[in-house]
Amino acid sequence: MTTNWTVTRILRDRDAGLYFTGLVVSAFGTSALGLAAGVWVKDLTGSNGLAALCVFAVWAPTLCGPALGTLADRVRRKPLLIRTNLGLAALLLTLFAVHSRADLWLLFTVLFVYGTIAVVQDPAESALLATVVDRDLLGDFNGLRMTAVEGMKLVAPLTGAGLYAAFGGPAVAALDAVTFVLAACLWLFVRAHEERPERPAGTWRAQTAEGVRELWRHPRLRPLVLAGGATMFLASLSSSTTYAIVDALGHAPAYTGVLYAAQGAGSVAVGLVSGPALRRLGARRFGAAGIALTAVAVAARAVPSDLVVLACSAAIGLGLPCVLIAAFTAVQGELPGPLLGRATATANTLIFTPNVIGLAAGAALVELADYRLLLVLIGLALLATGLSLALLGTRTPPPQSPPNASRTPARSPSDANPA
Repeated sequence: MTTNWTVTRILRDRDAGLYFTGLVVSAFGTSALGLAAGVWVKDLTGSNGLAALCVFAVWAPTLCGPALGTLADRVRRKPLLIRTNLGLAALLLTLFAVHSRADLWLLFTVLFVYGTIAVVQDPAESALLATVVDRDLLGDFNGLRMTAVEGMKLVAPLTGAGLYAAFGGPAVAALDAVTFVLAACLWLFVRAHEERPERPAGTWRAQTAEGVRELWRHPRLRPLVLAGGATMFLASLSSSTTYAIVDALGHAPAYTGVLYAAQGAGSVAVGLVSGPALRRLGARRFGAAGIALTAVAVAARAVPSDLVVLACSAAIGLGLPCVLIAAFTAVQGELPGPLLGRATATANTLIFTPNVIGLAAGAALVELADYRLLLVLIGLALLATGLSLALLGTRTPPPQSPPNASRTPARSPSDANPA
């Protein structure tokens, strides 16, 4: 009853409702294009490796996360979000010029710029949120956002796949462009009282180094962040085998939309139970349990069965976000407010940079080795990561979650590692 009341309170608030709707609308278009881009490249080239590089192109700018994120601290966030959304809408329309393999450079360029703007938008969205939603509702809002955004992945990938099959890749790009325009229009009517922020003191390098030091010397945060980075690296290797799995099952590339939807269902479920699970298990045990579940599901995807692969996709959606939720919850709960922004940006980079490296490595490995062997080896490595985190977790007490600790990174792990 309390949860239903807080959700109703959020959605009935004019500004919070508009802000939330904008996030969900843009997430729908992003999920649809995320799947269609890989299918598009697969159809044009027949290459599993090039198809996997679509995700890499979007996530590569994460390598420069702290530098790009500082842009959001130097301007007002609401105008920044509106302008970047409109800019992305215009950029996506250039994909109508992609007709053959020779035009792929344009598709990859657009995806790279897409990812760069997303890295700038993430901290801007988080900062703007604090001016829109009451502080005591931040946790509920972010939990609702995660569930809604992941819920979009139950329908958006299938919509994108269907639209692609009927009209081709440019139609999906147009759909994504429309969602960005709609999100910009919704945010235009959000009442956010912002003053132009002052430039932060010190150089970017000094500020980043301070955030890294705080994370590295903290006995509870360091293992969680390292486990999160290792998990994202291994999961990205696994995601690069998706098109090979679909080939082995005898389906067209568009079948990845079904797997993506199954993963989204798992992510919706974990968004609903993560709060109670964190309170009961603590951050490390909750993260370790999610990694272990992901390990078993990744290895089992080597079984050539539609039912097994679908179940494993759902299990990956359930398990993969756990260590990320645990890590970012602990960062917020353990570090002081003045360092929280820099530390969170640093944690984002440390966790998601291995994902970028893994996507590039996976695109090469899937062309050189049997995908079934890769899945088994990746599953074993994930299991070792989960066990290490669980054993370390017995040495120190779990951190206590603050009221807004359910806040999660704006970029979804299922976007990084679809299906």
